[in-house]
Amino acid sequence: MTEQQKETPKNEGQEIKSEFTRAKDEFKKEVVDSGDPKTIAAIGYLWILFLVPLLWKKNEPLCLHHGKQGLVLFIFSILVSIVSAIPVIGWLVGFFGWLIVLGLMILGIINALRGEMWEMPYLGKFAKKIRI
Repeated sequence: MTEQQKETPKNEGQEIKSEFTRAKDEFKKEVVDSGDPKTIAAIGYLWILFLVPLLWKKNEPLCLHHGKQGLVLFIFSILVSIVSAIPVIGWLVGFFGWLIVLGLMILGIINALRGEMWEMPYLGKFAKKIRI
């Protein structure tokens, strides 16, 4: 094996690491540091990450609204998990429950990224009652 062939994998690895670091820094600068309310609100629909908009941007109405809805959706998903543990009927109810959770997550993320104060069907009324 020549000296150049030995160096190539190491250089490629360094190049990949460098590109990853650049992308991570760019994401941090553009999303995290700027704290785009729409992006932060959308993160609230990803299970436990509902805490991000509730704690980080609680003075931003859009983030607070979607964070509360994310909390209600998180609690609903826990209930679906518990029901799914029941044999046969629970499996059926759990399956449709997870489809509802997934659908509401997708709709919530889309509406948050649009900057709309969308209310989830049925579950949205519980989110309005939460005081933070």
